[in-house]
Formats: sequence, structure tokens, C-alpha cells
Amino acid sequence: MLRRMTVTQPLEPEHFLTRRVWRIPKAGSLTRLSLVEDFLPAPTSSEVQVDIQAVGVNFADVFACLGLYSATPKGGFVPGLECAGRIRRLGAGVSGFREGDAVIALTRFGGYASHINVDARTLWPLPQGWSLEEAAAYPVQSLTAWYGLVSLGATKAGSVVLVQSAAGGVGVNALHALRNLQARPVAVVGSAVKRDWLIERFSLAPATVVVRGPAFARDLDAALAHYCRDGFDLVLDAVYGDGFRIAFDRLEPEGRYVLYGAADFMSTGQRPNFLRLAWQYLRRPRLDPLTMIPRNRALLAFNLIWLWEQASRLPESMRATFELIPERPHIGATFPFEQAHKALAAIQSGQTTGKLILRLS
Repeated sequence: MLRRMTVTQPLEPEHFLTRRVWRIPKAGSLTRLSLVEDFLPAPTSSEVQVDIQAVGVNFADVFACLGLYSATPKGGFVPGLECAGRIRRLGAGVSGFREGDAVIALTRFGGYASHINVDARTLWPLPQGWSLEEAAAYPVQSLTAWYGLVSLGATKAGSVVLVQSAAGGVGVNALHALRNLQARPVAVVGSAVKRDWLIERFSLAPATVVVRGPAFARDLDAALAHYCRDGFDLVLDAVYGDGFRIAFDRLEPEGRYVLYGAADFMSTGQRPNFLRLAWQYLRRPRLDPLTMIPRNRALLAFNLIWLWEQASRLPESMRATFELIPERPHIGATFPFEQAHKALAAIQSGQTTGKLILRLS
């Protein structure tokens, strides 16, 4: 049911736009996320107002709503880090765009909406021939792959790189990037179905696509043997589960472990299971920096939303990302905007491939 948010200040039609948003009054439970109406003011001199037609769904949206994401805003907020649509209105000081232009928009939350005002520096023109769904599916996962592999991971031709959750949005983009860099991937997935899908999509050698399970260590060794190597130059990981230590121990000297998430802590319910989370936290993998020194290994960690706060860096970062990963993203499923809860449940399930999208009619 659509509810209207109350607004205490008087509204003038030419300055405010009625819009629909998915808003949560307080993090902690997905049941609190509701579709409501509120009012969007005119864009400021540095902003652009966008009619949103597609929204990217991310693990971060679930973690934020559950209150498990360090970057979650205090109090009520609208989730969503990326979307695509057409420019409705330009702020007075904005140049380089026109009303009606199709654009990708990066948002520091707020993307689950029918309309949004964004800093013009966080916009990117729609690539020629792309759909708005493909555009909304691109920025978060592709920027994550670029930042983790290149800026932090220093991947180069010939590098042997382990990609956890390789059938997800970041993983698929990482495999595209590694192929374009002429690096050598080892892909890790959660099921045999995803393994078969990746082998067919990327023409990967079967030995280099590993299903997480009891034989994980043995299967990683077999994948390394395929490349005649004893260890990885880089591990790109958003799981941080039981396989963390197994993969870290297989880093080469000067190897880097890049951690950008903890999907193993993902709840499958409407609320966090704090007893389970406490147990996982207590038994989480730990590293002793003193043991890392003689082996010359590094652990690097990042939260991509930090880059969202560096608005002046985003245009160059997006340019570099499109140069490395020009491929269209794989969309695993599209949901009507009104079915945000269904989309979030799907991503919690861990059964999806590629990217999930909310589509506005």
C-alpha cells in the first residue's frame, strides 16, 4: 500500500515534485521498508533532477536495511546506490547535459525512488545502444571490480586471480576485466549450476571454476596446477567465510588479498539473527600481521561507498572503468518497482546470477 509522507512546510507546485520512494524509518528490519509518497524540491545549482526508470539492487541495500552496513545513514533513509533514467530538470549552474538526456546516476543512498536530485558530477551519459536496465546494472559492480582489481590489486597480464562469488554482478564484471587485462582467473561459485553457467559464458577451463565446499582447498590447488602455479597474485573476495584462510594461505609473495564485503554474514530473514551473527563474529578468520611480514603478503579492504563521497574523482573513475569493462552487464532478473521486497529476498537467497533490477513503468 502506498502511503503519503506528511510535510509540515507549505508546498508550491513549481518547486516541489510528488514522487514515490521506498523508505525505511529506521534500520533493523526489512519489514519496515515501505513504498510511500513524498515531495522532491527543485534541483540546486549543482544538481540534476532525474526521472528514474531502472534501479540496481545490491547486497549493500539489504545490509543497510538490516542495520549491518557501517555506511548506513542515521534515522530514516531511502536505499539504493545506482539508477538510470532521463533528465527532467537541470540546476541553474549545470552544463554538459540537456533535459531528456538518458543518464546513469550514482547515489549515496536514495536510488529506490521514481525521481531524484543528484550532483551533476555523479552522472554519466547512457552508452550508445544500452538499455536503461543495463545502465542501472553497471556502476556499482563494475566500479567495485575496477577498484579492487586495478587500484588496489595491481592486476597485470599474466596475474593469477581468485574471484569469489564469480557468478554475481561484481564477479562477472571482474571476469570481463581479467580477460581484458590478459590475466588468468580462478572463479569460485556456490553451486554446480553457477559453475556450468560460468564455464559456458566465459569459455573457462573446468578446472579453474570451483564450487565452495568440503574439497575447497584441494580444488583451489587443482586450479593453480592448471596454470602451473603454487599461489595466487590476488584474491578478490566479498564473502569472508570459511574459505578466507584457505585462499589467503595460497597467496604468493607480494600477493594481495582484497576484501570488499562479508556476504557470509548475510541474513536470509527479515531481521538479523544476532545470535548467529555473534557466533560468526567470534569465530571469524583472523590474521596476525607479524606472520604476514616474512611471507610478504597484504590484506587490503574497502567499502566502495567511500568513493561515492569523493565526487570529484567519480568522473575519472567511471571513465577508467568503462575503458577496462566495456561489456554490457548481465541482468539476472528484473522486478517491478513495487516488488522491492521480492527483489531483496532474491538477492538474499544467493541463488541469483548477474544483476537484479527494479523497473519503473
